[in-house]
Amino acid sequence: MATAKDILAVKGPHVLSIGPEATVLDAAMLMNEHKVGSLLVLSGGQLIGIITERDILTRVVVPRRDPGQTSVQDVMTTELVCCQPHTPLDEARGTLKNRRIRHLPVVDEDRRLHGIISIGDLNAHEAHDHELTIHVLHEYIYGRV
Repeated sequence: MATAKDILAVKGPHVLSIGPEATVLDAAMLMNEHKVGSLLVLSGGQLIGIITERDILTRVVVPRRDPGQTSVQDVMTTELVCCQPHTPLDEARGTLKNRRIRHLPVVDEDRRLHGIISIGDLNAHEAHDHELTIHVLHEYIYGRV
């Protein structure tokens, strides 16, 4: 069974992050530049939150706060849902679905950050698995195995 670690092995451990004192405008510009929907918020190397497009919409845009004057720490999500490297992908997918979130930081038992997986990563992994299955079945049907 595939695990979060398998996705990180392909994707890599690189994670975009921002500090809690940065402005929401800085966060939005960084997300836009890298075409991502979230940034992990790190303070002193410790994971303290996540800021997502949804956070910006619901906590900055709708209340009409100034993104250039609002700090990330004022609007970030601090109740983090994480998984561990050995978490099966089915469990990770269920967590994302049931919690209605799109990003899942991967941490170990010591809360050290290993990376982040998204629903898009899970979908890409599943699509790749389906492609392999189709290829093997195709080869079998046409006697090339």
